[in-house]
Amino acid sequence: MSRKRPYRSYTDEFKRDAIRLIEQEGLPVAQVARDLGVNANSLHNWLKKHREERGDDVSESEQEELQRLRRENRILKEERDILKKAAAFFAKESK
Repeated sequence: MSRKRPYRSYTDEFKRDAIRLIEQEGLPVAQVARDLGVNANSLHNWLKKHREERGDDVSESEQEELQRLRRENRILKEERDILKKAAAFFAKESK
């Protein structure tokens, strides 16, 4: 059985330094995570929180477009599923 790693707490300064490496130095998240011994998902979360606090995450118009595209995607998937069922039905009928 594998053991879980103990929960690690990182200082705000450590998090800021990690974010700086990504944003200012242009290093990939995976590389910074590996170099610092941090889980990449944690680093992504820190970065997202930092950008939200800074206010440059997603604008209102981008959020509206994202909602519209998700709605359109859902409708298209529903239409696709209906067409699949209809095709299967008519394929059985023709035999």
